[in-house]
Amino acid sequence: MAFEGLADKLQAVFKKLTQRGRLSEKDVKDALREVRLALLEADVNFLVVKDFLKKVQERAVGQEVLSALTPGQMVIKIVNEELTAVMGGKNARLELQQRPAVIMLVGLQGAGKTTLAGKLGGLLKKQGKKPMLAACDVYRPAAIRQLQLVGEKMELPVFEQGQGDPVQIAKEAQRQAIIGLNDVLIVDTAGRLHIDDELMQELENIKAAVKPDEILLVVDAMTGQDAVNVAKSFDERLGVTGVVLSKLDGDTRGGAAISIRAVTGKPIKFASVGEKLTDIEPFYPDRMASRILGMGDVLSLIEKAQAAVDENKAAEMEKRLRKNQFTLEDFLDSFEQMKNMGSMDEILAMLPGGNKLQGAQIDEKAMGRTKAILLSMTPRERRNPRILDFSRKKRIAAGSGTSVQQVNQLLRQFEQTQQLMKRFGAMSKHGRRGFPRMPF
Repeated sequence: MAFEGLADKLQAVFKKLTQRGRLSEKDVKDALREVRLALLEADVNFLVVKDFLKKVQERAVGQEVLSALTPGQMVIKIVNEELTAVMGGKNARLELQQRPAVIMLVGLQGAGKTTLAGKLGGLLKKQGKKPMLAACDVYRPAAIRQLQLVGEKMELPVFEQGQGDPVQIAKEAQRQAIIGLNDVLIVDTAGRLHIDDELMQELENIKAAVKPDEILLVVDAMTGQDAVNVAKSFDERLGVTGVVLSKLDGDTRGGAAISIRAVTGKPIKFASVGEKLTDIEPFYPDRMASRILGMGDVLSLIEKAQAAVDENKAAEMEKRLRKNQFTLEDFLDSFEQMKNMGSMDEILAMLPGGNKLQGAQIDEKAMGRTKAILLSMTPRERRNPRILDFSRKKRIAAGSGTSVQQVNQLLRQFEQTQQLMKRFGAMSKHGRRGFPRMPF
């Protein structure tokens, strides 16, 4: 999970505060000193930390907090609000005016621009847009091929003209987008290991040629404070409109996400949170602050569930639940849709206090074994598990690399689930409201 080290340290500080009945001004100052160290260790900009703590302290040592019934919780609330403000306050949306609207992706080599082009294109496609990708990184032949592969996976058209003039390629891509009725053009540009004048001049020329609605700077969240310096340099030459944090799922200390808005004034618009091409999220400062402080992010979890759910399957499953017809086929469908939401660690990170359970309570291998057992059954066996005699169970165990005992254990768990569903069905028949929909 992103910010794991920072989150653990901040939550330890606040746990001490909430265990005290009353707080003195010294208690608050001591706690904020520990917060300061945690933020600096997370590579948050020194001036950002100084300004942030000044605002928190002014509010936290006021009489309203010190005399509150739960002063520790009041301090956490203030920290949450100020952390949200530092990261931008609210979600910053894309401003797409032209048709086709042009989004220009810029950044250093290795920041993840090419993959991000596919992720962003896929996200916009889900929102009803018709994006096209343009390969303007002409210095690395692998970059053109990579963009084509990403486009194929996301079923997005990719415009490329090999290793020609990137400015002319961008202009021709814009023309082709008009002809093809694509309403968004995402331009993947070249990067360098370090910022140089030649690169910046090329990017300025592409900007002048296609007049982008958005210039999104892709920065590697794992580079910490360096990402802020990169953002300042790109903004001075190009006037970036927003930032995308890539690799936010890695071992990042969090400094870039917390500092970048405060130092550059540019909003973080998206976060890349995994390796899959669907792992991209709009950046919500309030939700990120809640995650950092261990309060969870239930709204993002709900959105993940909605994106992963096949509504028709969910409706059909609910009908079968009401009629007590829940089968192992439904069980398998549930596993598939849960998988689409991400790993259990990712899901737990979005639950209040869930970070404490990560890696401890959920056995991902056991879930894999369960799926293997289900897939080793025939459709007839999944629909009617009563026909599973010893020889069938032996075959299923051999096919799934498990034991007959583990197959029996799964069947017992399924029977318990069926009993639970029967109770819900009975509640529904007796007119009680609130029959629970399956979460997947």
